[in-house]
Amino acid sequence: MKAGAPYPVLTPEEAIGYIKNGDTVAFSGFTPAGAAKIVPATLAAHARKVHAKGEEFKIRVLTGASSSPQIEEDLAEADAISWRAPYQSGRVLRQHINQQKVEYVDMHLSHVPQTVASGFFGKVNMAVIEASEITADGRVFLTTSIGASPTFLRCAEKVIIEINRHQSPRLREMADISVMPPPPRRYPIMINDPLCRNGWPYAIVDPAKVIGIVETCEPDTIAGFAPPDEVSEKIAQNVIDFLLSEMRSGKIPKSIYPLQAGVGNVANAVLAGLGTHPHIPPFFMYSEVFQNAMVELMEDGKLLGASATSLTVTPDKLKQIVDNMDFFSRHIVMRSQEFSNHPGVIRRLGVIALNTILEADIYGNANSSHVMGSNIVNGIGGSGEFTRNSWLSFLMTPSVAKDGKISSIVPMVPHVDNNEHSLQVLVTEQGLADLRGLGPMARARTIIDKCAHPMYRDYLKRYVGESGRGHIPHDLTRCFELYNNFAKYGTMLPDNP
Repeated sequence: MKAGAPYPVLTPEEAIGYIKNGDTVAFSGFTPAGAAKIVPATLAAHARKVHAKGEEFKIRVLTGASSSPQIEEDLAEADAISWRAPYQSGRVLRQHINQQKVEYVDMHLSHVPQTVASGFFGKVNMAVIEASEITADGRVFLTTSIGASPTFLRCAEKVIIEINRHQSPRLREMADISVMPPPPRRYPIMINDPLCRNGWPYAIVDPAKVIGIVETCEPDTIAGFAPPDEVSEKIAQNVIDFLLSEMRSGKIPKSIYPLQAGVGNVANAVLAGLGTHPHIPPFFMYSEVFQNAMVELMEDGKLLGASATSLTVTPDKLKQIVDNMDFFSRHIVMRSQEFSNHPGVIRRLGVIALNTILEADIYGNANSSHVMGSNIVNGIGGSGEFTRNSWLSFLMTPSVAKDGKISSIVPMVPHVDNNEHSLQVLVTEQGLADLRGLGPMARARTIIDKCAHPMYRDYLKRYVGESGRGHIPHDLTRCFELYNNFAKYGTMLPDNP
């Protein structure tokens, strides 16, 4: 059956006529992979025209994680977003959130489908979902991400499907799509290794809800990663040395547990280092995104298989995957995010998690989302789910930023995403702090000695020594002194405060 039949084919302008001011609109995509494109871009242009007349037009935006530039940038620049969840990555949208112009709900990504299905966000008026095909009986074949799209299709009152001719129909060969039933009768999740499959290659929608399809032919907008710098390479080497030590001691089996890696240059550097190290055995991944570095690792046989919810790869790498689909479809499984990020599965498989943060304090509380405790950068994403539930979790950051004016190790972080109970191993280019089994004072000494930059160590040691007694000693008159210094002098350790 021809994709789209028997649904009417709409122009983008006709499609957005069904979206009203104040609506909650759920868009496909987990990162820009598989994100809706032409409908949000057209919606942004419409919002500008409406605003020029002095009229109000804003929508509430739901996605799986971050999304396409048409959502993160175009809609934000058109001042067309009033509310956003569960993650974001746009410069203008970030400004609007920090200016209190947009209400932002930053949340764990595996919680999104349940929250939507439970009605905690209210009605989802419209879902706009990218697919390569929709059949007459409501089977929707998604493209480069699964994310929360299966739940959006089930819960939205109305649906528009963007049929993207640029995306290969063979992407469905990787899809393993399920939707969890509501409690209290949830069944056990039968994922016993990263490549287990229990679902279908398609999501399901009630055909009566589908207003129509909009045809597009646009690639995902995935930016490339910068080559690893010296700091990233040192962090990677610290992680690799520690994993090898754990394997030699028998704490990690010689076959090594599945790995997870967050998005970014540091994570890519670590993966590249693991992939080229002769003493790291071939491994599996159970993660949320499949990234550029994984393509060559898989072709070289170092990455045996990977489970994810999106193909967050640049266009050339996606072409490499599609052109060799007979190989990659046997080694990659794409699931919805309620499974790719599910705490129970992460714990069952013994995942080793590798995620980045902005900063950590001397007792092991970590901040991955806010600058100076107030201004959002992107959000927590999936890092909390993996850090809390992994067999072994690493949080990684350069020890300083802005040429040393900011220390990533501080007495107390003013915003906490992963607390001291979850953080096991902290890594900077200075070294690695294994915090397992250590009480607060031992943690503080280890973090300062191993992870802090030398220019900040004396200050941090004095802070600990002068903070008095208690289980977790703090001087509440000084714990944010470094932040106050930066706000006043432009550096955390001014020469002449």
